[in-house]
Amino acid sequence: MNNNIERFIVLTGGPGSGKSTLLDRLEQAGYVRSDEAGRGIIQHQVAIGGHALPWCDPAAFAEQMLAWDMRSYQLAQNKSGPVFFDRGVPDVVGYLQLVGLPVPAHMESAVEIFRYNPRVFITPPWPEIFCQDNERMQSYAEAVRTYESLVKTYLKYGYELIELPRLPVDERAQFLLSEV
Repeated sequence: MNNNIERFIVLTGGPGSGKSTLLDRLEQAGYVRSDEAGRGIIQHQVAIGGHALPWCDPAAFAEQMLAWDMRSYQLAQNKSGPVFFDRGVPDVVGYLQLVGLPVPAHMESAVEIFRYNPRVFITPPWPEIFCQDNERMQSYAEAVRTYESLVKTYLKYGYELIELPRLPVDERAQFLLSEV
């Protein structure tokens, strides 16, 4: 799986820090991107009356996110050029650590197997753009804690973090593309 590492680029960070907006802009410019696991799983679980939700069963939610992220990784192998990921497999470990749950051995293995470009782009907490919605129910304080957990997690697994500047989306996209 490691033959695509250089072109698989992760954007991570706490909720409400502009990741999805930036990825939407990159997609509009013709770049390939993945969809965020957490948001998709929440939408699907709510639609079917499922329990794999962060407020019902965080461990089941994490397992669903892991499956989603591994599938996104597999699908990206069939694409050409850079692929931008809305979070990566290490985010699942960061989530479990954030909520105080143990990280199962198979998730540790997944982080080692499903590798991305060693330079990961992280969006810092940004109170001016933070907002809640039907899937993003975390408070700003929890968004900050999520960011801190993700920093620790990605560094633990040997990634270099590049903080994205707090700029308008077009300038942020230009910065990201210049760094890629």
